[in-house]
Amino acid sequence: MDKKLYIATAIPYVNGVPHIGNALDYLLADIWTRYQKQNGREVRFQVGTDEHGNKIAAKAAEAGLDPQAFTDQMFVNFEQLMRKVGASYTDFVRTTDPHHVSSVQYIWQKLLPYIYKGSYQGWYCVGHEAFFTDKEVQATGGVCPDHQTPYQQVSEDNYYFKTSAFTDQIKTALQDGTMEIVPEFRKKEFLELIKDGLSDVSVSRPKKHLTWGVPVPGDSEQIMYVWIDALANYITVIGYPDREEEWKSFWPADVQVIGKDILRFHAGIWPAMLLGIGLALPKKLLVHGFVNVSGAKMSKTVGNVVDPNEIIDNYGLDAFRYYFARHIPTLDDGDFTWEKFETAYNSELGNDLGNLIQRVASMVIKYQAGVIGEAPQGEHDATLYHKAIEELKFNEAIDEVWTMIRSLNQYIDNVKPWEIAKHVGKDAEAEGHLGEVLAYASTALLQIGDLLVPFLPDTAAAIHSIFENGVITASDGVLFPKKYLHTPDPRVKAA
Repeated sequence: MDKKLYIATAIPYVNGVPHIGNALDYLLADIWTRYQKQNGREVRFQVGTDEHGNKIAAKAAEAGLDPQAFTDQMFVNFEQLMRKVGASYTDFVRTTDPHHVSSVQYIWQKLLPYIYKGSYQGWYCVGHEAFFTDKEVQATGGVCPDHQTPYQQVSEDNYYFKTSAFTDQIKTALQDGTMEIVPEFRKKEFLELIKDGLSDVSVSRPKKHLTWGVPVPGDSEQIMYVWIDALANYITVIGYPDREEEWKSFWPADVQVIGKDILRFHAGIWPAMLLGIGLALPKKLLVHGFVNVSGAKMSKTVGNVVDPNEIIDNYGLDAFRYYFARHIPTLDDGDFTWEKFETAYNSELGNDLGNLIQRVASMVIKYQAGVIGEAPQGEHDATLYHKAIEELKFNEAIDEVWTMIRSLNQYIDNVKPWEIAKHVGKDAEAEGHLGEVLAYASTALLQIGDLLVPFLPDTAAAIHSIFENGVITASDGVLFPKKYLHTPDPRVKAA
């Protein structure tokens, strides 16, 4: 029997509002999930929120709330975004959930052979809630490139996790493919980072420096470091350790979706934790890049942050999913501008696909009273589409669908069904020919609809409802009506 499938996404901090990077995590995981379900597999799809740590405590204090009340208010923003991007998740975890907290303490106790007390002196980034080596700090000139803030010198007594003990096992797993990092170049970057071995990591902070978090079992003066708590969510959410039958049927995760900025935690600390408690490593880490705006990094200070809600509210969910699935490379950085987005919306979704559906449906209604005839056998070869999805190159898979859409448009322009229709009643073969052409186009659209299920679920459903029962009734409106909210409308002549 096939193992049940499991895909996990990075859990964001609830100290701010959700951004496009979070939406990308959910979208990529959802595309994979829908594809697997469409192919008859059972999938668990985890999402959640990271709710401990100093940044949360500070934001809660600013808002005049205790941290739990603050997180209770904030996690809802992320839940709403997940629903809004159409994420068909099965499990939502909050790191403040009692089951998660007690499971993390259990994990800590299982890791005790690899945990020791030590004194830490070194560099800390508040934004990452993480410690960095002298080498990493020097390489970035003493300033965190992700948060544009200087690293802080910190000195304190902590517990350490002996990640160094697992260096060889992790290197071997990456080299023999037990745990893959996709894309390959990210794997090379990570192997280079750990070529001298993984450094032991601080896994707790004194209560005087960190109050909001999971208490260390057996030491009331120490609070667990937020990464240990957060990373554990991937197994606690599926029932580890108490619901053994359940978590064992889903773990190891088939895919974990993360941004490139958190690869070092997911390829270093997380596998070490798993090896330390005797569990298998995740099979694949899908590492996506950043979404830039006009070539520049998104930043609240610069004011170039793109809100996924604004896109979905104004253009519809499938328009959002389309642009970020196709025009942002799955495995690298991508770029967003309103101009690129509207061009993709109006020309690719509106003209290429929306128009095509409307043309074919109206011709079947006009020439054949809505009845689709028998189509000649033969489907477009979708091998490259399936290969791209299996390789987690979702942008290449949807490119394949667009190749089919464009060739179907080309076919219709070449055979000109409206010209064939003029000969019906005069030429004995015209009626059969017209029926075949329109049936072929309808069948090709149904195949396109099938291939779009993981990417544009609403559009796929609309295509199926128009064409699949063999009789077309007049549709209510256009799928992607023209919109020029950020670019000039070419239909309006300049005064």
